[in-house]
Amino acid sequence: MLTPGLEFSSNGHLYIEGCDIVALAQKYGTPLYVMNEKLIRNNCRRYTSFIAENFKTGSFPCYASKALSCLEIYRIMNEEKMGVDVVSGGELYTALKADFPAERIFFHGNNKTVDELRMAVEFGVGRIIVDNLTELHLLDKIASEAKSKQKIGLRIKPGIEAHTHDYIRTGQIDSKFGFSIENGEALEAVKEAMSCDNLELCQLHCHIGSQIFDTQPFVDAVKVMLDFFVIIHNETGQWIKELNLGGGLGASYTDADSPLEIEEYLTPVAQILKSTCKELDIPEPEFHIEPGRSIVGEAGTTLYTIGAIKDIKDIRTYISVDGGMADNIRYALYKAEYTVLNASKNSGTIKDNVTIAGKCCESGDLIQEGISLTEPDVGDILAVLTTGAYNYSMASNYNRIPRPAMIMVKDGNSRVVIQRESYADLLNNDI
Repeated sequence: MLTPGLEFSSNGHLYIEGCDIVALAQKYGTPLYVMNEKLIRNNCRRYTSFIAENFKTGSFPCYASKALSCLEIYRIMNEEKMGVDVVSGGELYTALKADFPAERIFFHGNNKTVDELRMAVEFGVGRIIVDNLTELHLLDKIASEAKSKQKIGLRIKPGIEAHTHDYIRTGQIDSKFGFSIENGEALEAVKEAMSCDNLELCQLHCHIGSQIFDTQPFVDAVKVMLDFFVIIHNETGQWIKELNLGGGLGASYTDADSPLEIEEYLTPVAQILKSTCKELDIPEPEFHIEPGRSIVGEAGTTLYTIGAIKDIKDIRTYISVDGGMADNIRYALYKAEYTVLNASKNSGTIKDNVTIAGKCCESGDLIQEGISLTEPDVGDILAVLTTGAYNYSMASNYNRIPRPAMIMVKDGNSRVVIQRESYADLLNNDI
């Protein structure tokens, strides 16, 4: 499986958007995060154009920062007329430092700190998505002290079962996020929010999970949420003006994955939103979604250099690389599958039952197990595909390993957007 923008050239090397991956590794070093800027921008444009044409005026998509947060990503999102959602003070700070307009930022999180909420109110964040009653009353107090009226949303658990990994399923009643409809706490939260003098409830938000390949859970979520809009109106006499369906659209990691195209996902959502509003005789709300993985996931490729090769007779072959769980922890967390290619050669003997091992001092520090690889040799460059989401953003300095550099490639050119950490950088906060 090759992700968009990747191809093998006549010299046997893997190329990304006209750039020789082996040459990129030689120029910038490895491990190296490589991002396809053209693909990122194209994905954003597909989202923004479809939503502008098919949903109520004022609707727009928000990029989910937790997938990948850095200054350059926020600059791109601003240029592509996206909103963004942030889930921490650090993501918010980065977006603001990139001059991203605060009014197009949605701030999420199940335990926002006092300092984070004050920061959001001070800079005029567009929506703060409230997760619990403790936060609701704290935010009301902070807004009062700031002499402002803060626009908010409420995170709702619609009770939708998304068929994905347990760790990334969030819409069911037993979740640390949000208010449940089925036990009445969501309606209680709505009424409580409407009673707060310094808050304006504009939006209901739900997020049912991640890496979803089917439209039905999203369609079901729309119907459940709009039914809840009617309940709220019957109880309070007010209509909620915005529906935020969160994120969750999957990306392709291996040939076994069949993610929906952006338009395939949004078309039935638009249809059910309009038909349900007509059926229930309710005003159509502004519509927002928060894609992350589907924008940057397949745009990312991580490069490693092969170090040691260890054949254990009748067991397996370990190929050790110069990175690992410090720059990609997803396999250690939940056995995330990836496509791994030898970027240095496209032909030769195929080595089976290969395990890609990282350099961290952990037996579980693996990238993939049981794969086949073209004739691996010491010094070859390995490419791990679809690493644009939840790789750099989850990276650490475990074993005091500096985090890799990140580059953007476009039209045969490359540029650094995140510098490689040095050993000296590891001591920045030591005293």
